[in-house]
Amino acid sequence: MGIRRDRPALLEIVVPAFNEADRLPAGLDLLCDKLAGLAARAEVIVVDNASTDGTAGIVESWDGPVPVRLVRCERRGKGAAVRAGLLATRAPYVGFMDADMATDLAALDEAIVLLREGRPVVVGSRRHGRSVVQGYALPVRRLGAIIFNRIVRDLVGGIPDTQCGFKFFYGPLGRAAAADLRTSGFSFDVELLAHCVRRGASVTDIPVIWRDRPGSTFSVRRHSLRCLLDLARIRARAGVRLPVIPVRPNIPVVPLRAVFGEPGPVQVALSEPIALSNPVALSNAVALAENVPTSRAKTG
Repeated sequence: MGIRRDRPALLEIVVPAFNEADRLPAGLDLLCDKLAGLAARAEVIVVDNASTDGTAGIVESWDGPVPVRLVRCERRGKGAAVRAGLLATRAPYVGFMDADMATDLAALDEAIVLLREGRPVVVGSRRHGRSVVQGYALPVRRLGAIIFNRIVRDLVGGIPDTQCGFKFFYGPLGRAAAADLRTSGFSFDVELLAHCVRRGASVTDIPVIWRDRPGSTFSVRRHSLRCLLDLARIRARAGVRLPVIPVRPNIPVVPLRAVFGEPGPVQVALSEPIALSNPVALSNAVALAENVPTSRAKTG
C-alpha cells in the first residue's frame, strides 16, 4: 500500500551525526527501507553536529524511499544535536536513534504500537530480560554503565538502561523536554528522560537486539568526570517542578487499521495530577493521548 508523500508525517526520527560519512549511508539505507514498509508516513532528520567530513553532503544528496532532511547544529555534543533535531520536528510521534543503527530496527514496530496506545515515552533497553546483546564493549565500560544507571534510576522512572540510543516520545512531550535540555554531552539522555518524568510521564522500556559497533566516540577515561559533573547538575535541577505542556495537536485523520494494521484503538486510562490533560478522541483518528499515565509501565 503506497503512502501519499504530501500527507503530514506521523513519525519523525532524528539521527545525530558527527563525522559519520563512512557509516551514515548504510544506516540511512536500513532506516529508510524500514520506514518505507510502514503504512504510516515517516521522515528522517539527520543533524550534522559540526562535522568536518562529508556528512552534510551525503544528506543533501540523499535520494531514498522516505524524505530525509538536514539540520545543522554547530554546538558540539550528542545532546546538543538531539535537542536541535527534536525541536525541528512537527510530527505527533518523534524519536531518535544512533547513526550506526546498533539497535535492530525490529524494535520500531513495538515502539510505534505502544505510542499509539498512549505510552508517552518508549525506550530500548539492553538490560531488558528479553534483549539480545552482542559484543557489548569492554568489561570496564559495561561495569561503568551499570553503576551509572543505578545512580540515575530514580530520576528516569526506574528504567535500568538510560543510554541505549533508541528513544521515542509523544511529540509535544518530546519537544517540551528537548527545549529544557541543557546537557550537551553523553549524559543528555538522563536529563531528557528526567524532564519527561517530572512532567508526569511514564517510561516504558522494551527489549531490543543490540550489536556493538566500532567507532564509538565515548571514552571511559576521557568522559567519566564530565558525565559525573553533568549528573550533579541534572540532580540539582530535578527538584524544580516543570510547567504544564501546552498541547495543541494538529493531527491528520487517518484510520488506525490502515496506518498500523493493529486492532481498534485502546482507551487510555486517566489519572491525576498530570501535566497533560484533555484526552483526544480516539475514533478512527490517530490515537494520541494528551494525558499521559503517571505509573511506570514495562513490557515483557
